[in-house]
Amino acid sequence: MTSLPGSGPALERSAAQGPDGGGGSTSEQGFALPVLGMIAYGELAEFTRLAADSARAPSLAGRLEVSRLAELARERLDRIALRVVELGGSLEPTMAPFAGVLVEFDARTEPSTWWERLLKGYVGYGVSDDFARALADGLDATSRAVVIDVLADDGHAAMVIDALAAEAAADPTLAARSALWCRRLFGESLGVVQRVIVEHPELQGLLAAVVGPLDSQQRLFSQLTAEHSRRMDRLGLSA
Repeated sequence: MTSLPGSGPALERSAAQGPDGGGGSTSEQGFALPVLGMIAYGELAEFTRLAADSARAPSLAGRLEVSRLAELARERLDRIALRVVELGGSLEPTMAPFAGVLVEFDARTEPSTWWERLLKGYVGYGVSDDFARALADGLDATSRAVVIDVLADDGHAAMVIDALAAEAAADPTLAARSALWCRRLFGESLGVVQRVIVEHPELQGLLAAVVGPLDSQQRLFSQLTAEHSRRMDRLGLSA
């Protein structure tokens, strides 16, 4: 993958200094702020979802773990906010263009069981994380490092994998039902990604620079499909 022209350490140093020694350059903001805003909205949505999920967990241990994950999502949002400010932006207006992008997805993928709820967080929202990681390859080094660090696994995967494996041992039909649910989540998640690309031309340019100008969306979806298959393998499910 290639970085955008004008990104890298030289631009980063110039942006960190800015014309008055504080803000980021216009070009660096144009590349990084939309990606950071998209991720920030996702972290806020994840915090809200996990906080609600903690009350639905079937065990006290589960409630504690989901509550921990919710707290980590809030901490990640704070870290993104710090980078936004370093670039001369403000968190709320940076997030605002992406507000509501998950509303339709959530309405179309309302879980009916605890296991569907767990898988939605790991598989459904995981596609958005993969999209953000792909875009991060075109950002300046500091913003890219923040994105990769923020999206690193925080134990969520292990919780879902262990919980699903334990339940599947007692319910032979769970794996098949979970695989069907994950296919639905993946398809709906691709729809969210496509909508974001269409509605945000600045991300279209970044995507073209990262994966190549020809058939950039098709190449992106191939990458997302490969990541989804790896995620399903970790769950012990068929993609």
